[in-house]
Amino acid sequence: MILMGLDYGSKTVGVAFSDALYLTAQPAETVTRDSENKLRRTCARLEQLAAERGVGRIVLGRPLNMDGTAGERVEKCEAFKVMLERRTGLPVDWQDERLTTVAADEILEETGVRKQDRKKVIDQVAACLILKEYMDAHPEYGKENHDGTERKPDTAEGKPDGAAGEDRSDG
Repeated sequence: MILMGLDYGSKTVGVAFSDALYLTAQPAETVTRDSENKLRRTCARLEQLAAERGVGRIVLGRPLNMDGTAGERVEKCEAFKVMLERRTGLPVDWQDERLTTVAADEILEETGVRKQDRKKVIDQVAACLILKEYMDAHPEYGKENHDGTERKPDTAEGKPDGAAGEDRSDG
Protein backbone atom coordinates (compact mmCIF):
# COMPACT_ATOMS: atom_id res chain seq x y z
CA MET A 1 0.00 0.00 0.00
CA ILE A 2 1.24 3.48 -0.86
CA LEU A 3 1.05 6.00 1.98
CA MET A 4 0.95 9.78 1.70
CA GLY A 5 2.63 11.75 4.48
CA LEU A 6 1.65 15.36 5.18
CA ASP A 7 3.25 18.16 7.16
CA TYR A 8 0.37 20.62 7.59
CA GLY A 9 1.32 24.24 8.20
CA SER A 10 -0.46 27.57 8.26
CA LYS A 11 0.25 28.31 4.57
CA THR A 12 1.92 25.16 3.25
CA VAL A 13 1.49 21.40 3.24
CA GLY A 14 4.58 19.29 2.68
CA VAL A 15 3.81 16.07 0.81
CA ALA A 16 5.72 12.78 0.74
CA PHE A 17 4.93 9.25 -0.45
CA SER A 18 6.09 5.80 0.53
CA ASP A 19 7.56 3.65 -2.20
CA ALA A 20 5.71 0.54 -3.37
CA LEU A 21 8.04 -1.69 -1.33
CA TYR A 22 7.35 0.30 1.85
CA LEU A 23 11.04 0.96 2.41
CA THR A 24 11.43 4.70 1.91
CA ALA A 25 9.55 7.97 2.19
CA GLN A 26 10.14 10.27 -0.76
CA PRO A 27 9.44 14.01 -1.02
CA ALA A 28 6.90 15.05 -3.62
CA GLU A 29 5.89 18.70 -3.40
CA THR A 30 4.85 21.59 -1.21
CA VAL A 31 1.27 22.73 -1.67
CA THR A 32 0.94 26.44 -0.89
CA ARG A 33 -2.01 28.71 -0.22
CA ASP A 34 -2.42 32.45 0.33
CA SER A 35 -4.35 32.21 3.58
CA GLU A 36 -4.54 29.64 6.37
CA ASN A 37 -8.30 29.25 5.92
CA LYS A 38 -8.23 28.82 2.12
CA LEU A 39 -8.19 25.02 1.96
CA ARG A 40 -10.38 24.13 -1.02
CA ARG A 41 -7.56 24.12 -3.60
CA THR A 42 -5.17 22.50 -1.12
CA CYS A 43 -7.60 19.63 -0.52
CA ALA A 44 -8.30 19.30 -4.24
CA ARG A 45 -4.57 19.01 -4.96
CA LEU A 46 -4.03 16.44 -2.21
CA GLU A 47 -7.03 14.47 -3.45
CA GLN A 48 -5.57 14.53 -6.98
CA LEU A 49 -2.13 13.40 -5.78
CA ALA A 50 -3.64 10.57 -3.72
CA ALA A 51 -5.63 9.33 -6.71
CA GLU A 52 -2.65 9.58 -9.10
CA ARG A 53 -0.37 7.60 -6.77
CA GLY A 54 -2.94 5.02 -5.65
CA VAL A 55 -2.67 6.03 -1.99
CA GLY A 56 -4.39 3.73 0.49
CA ARG A 57 -3.82 5.74 3.69
CA ILE A 58 -2.78 9.26 4.65
CA VAL A 59 -0.45 10.07 7.55
CA LEU A 60 -0.84 13.54 9.00
CA GLY A 61 1.69 15.08 11.33
CA ARG A 62 0.20 15.99 14.71
CA PRO A 63 1.83 19.17 16.06
CA LEU A 64 1.78 18.49 19.79
CA ASN A 65 3.52 20.84 22.20
CA MET A 66 6.85 19.63 23.56
CA ASP A 67 5.14 18.55 26.80
CA GLY A 68 2.70 16.39 24.81
CA THR A 69 -0.32 18.66 25.21
CA ALA A 70 -2.51 19.74 22.33
CA GLY A 71 -2.52 23.42 21.44
CA GLU A 72 -4.16 25.63 18.84
CA ARG A 73 -2.27 24.03 15.92
CA VAL A 74 -3.64 20.59 16.86
CA GLU A 75 -7.21 21.93 16.71
CA LYS A 76 -6.61 23.28 13.20
CA CYS A 77 -5.00 19.98 12.20
CA GLU A 78 -7.96 18.02 13.54
CA ALA A 79 -10.33 20.06 11.37
CA PHE A 80 -8.03 19.51 8.38
CA LYS A 81 -7.97 15.75 9.11
CA VAL A 82 -11.77 15.57 9.04
CA MET A 83 -11.83 17.52 5.79
CA LEU A 84 -9.24 15.19 4.21
CA GLU A 85 -11.11 12.05 5.25
CA ARG A 86 -14.32 13.43 3.80
CA ARG A 87 -12.72 14.61 0.53
CA THR A 88 -10.55 11.57 -0.18
CA GLY A 89 -12.53 8.77 1.46
CA LEU A 90 -9.20 7.49 2.83
CA PRO A 91 -8.26 6.80 6.44
CA VAL A 92 -6.08 9.54 7.92
CA ASP A 93 -3.79 8.54 10.80
CA TRP A 94 -1.85 10.77 13.19
CA GLN A 95 1.91 10.75 13.64
CA ASP A 96 3.66 12.88 16.25
CA GLU A 97 5.59 15.54 14.36
CA ARG A 98 7.47 17.21 17.21
CA LEU A 99 10.88 18.45 16.06
CA THR A 100 10.50 17.16 12.48
CA THR A 101 10.97 20.64 10.99
CA VAL A 102 14.08 21.14 13.11
CA ALA A 103 15.40 17.74 11.98
CA ALA A 104 14.52 18.55 8.36
CA ASP A 105 16.45 21.82 8.57
CA GLU A 106 19.48 19.98 10.00
CA ILE A 107 19.34 17.40 7.21
CA LEU A 108 19.19 20.11 4.56
CA GLU A 109 22.07 22.00 6.19
CA GLU A 110 24.20 18.83 6.39
CA THR A 111 23.57 18.08 2.73
CA GLY A 112 24.70 21.56 1.70
CA VAL A 113 21.38 23.15 0.78
CA ARG A 114 21.72 26.92 1.10
CA LYS A 115 19.59 28.54 3.79
CA GLN A 116 17.56 30.59 1.29
CA ASP A 117 16.77 27.42 -0.74
CA ARG A 118 15.63 25.34 2.26
CA LYS A 119 12.24 27.03 2.54
CA LYS A 120 11.21 25.52 -0.80
CA VAL A 121 11.68 21.93 0.39
CA ILE A 122 11.75 21.90 4.20
CA ASP A 123 8.05 20.94 4.48
CA GLN A 124 8.57 18.05 2.05
CA VAL A 125 11.51 16.77 4.08
CA ALA A 126 9.48 17.12 7.30
CA ALA A 127 6.66 15.14 5.62
CA CYS A 128 9.20 12.43 4.77
CA LEU A 129 10.32 12.25 8.40
CA ILE A 130 6.71 12.06 9.63
CA LEU A 131 5.91 9.34 7.11
CA LYS A 132 9.06 7.30 7.79
CA GLU A 133 8.43 7.36 11.55
CA TYR A 134 4.90 6.11 10.89
CA MET A 135 6.15 3.40 8.54
CA ASP A 136 8.67 2.21 11.13
CA ALA A 137 5.95 2.11 13.79
CA HIS A 138 3.44 0.33 11.51
CA PRO A 139 5.25 -2.31 9.44
CA GLU A 140 1.98 -4.22 9.02
CA TYR A 141 0.93 -1.85 6.23
CA GLY A 142 3.93 -2.86 4.18
CA LYS A 143 3.12 -6.55 4.33
CA GLU A 144 1.02 -7.83 1.47
CA ASN A 145 -0.07 -11.30 0.46
CA HIS A 146 1.12 -12.63 -2.89
CA ASP A 147 -2.22 -11.76 -4.44
CA GLY A 148 -1.71 -8.09 -3.52
CA THR A 149 -4.33 -7.91 -0.79
CA GLU A 150 -3.46 -6.23 2.44
CA ARG A 151 -2.83 -8.45 5.46
CA LYS A 152 -4.42 -7.49 8.73
CA PRO A 153 -2.08 -6.44 11.53
CA ASP A 154 -1.32 -9.01 14.22
CA THR A 155 -4.45 -8.52 16.29
CA ALA A 156 -7.02 -10.98 17.52
CA GLU A 157 -8.94 -10.62 14.24
CA GLY A 158 -5.81 -11.00 12.13
CA LYS A 159 -4.53 -14.19 13.79
CA PRO A 160 -5.67 -17.73 13.17
CA ASP A 161 -8.20 -19.31 15.56
CA GLY A 162 -6.69 -19.83 18.96
CA ALA A 163 -3.75 -17.49 18.37
CA ALA A 164 -5.32 -14.47 20.06
CA GLY A 165 -4.73 -15.83 23.53
CA GLU A 166 -7.90 -17.73 24.24
CA ASP A 167 -7.43 -21.18 25.75
CA ARG A 168 -8.93 -23.88 23.53
CA SER A 169 -7.64 -26.84 25.50
CA ASP A 170 -9.99 -29.31 27.19
CA GLY A 171 -8.25 -29.51 30.32
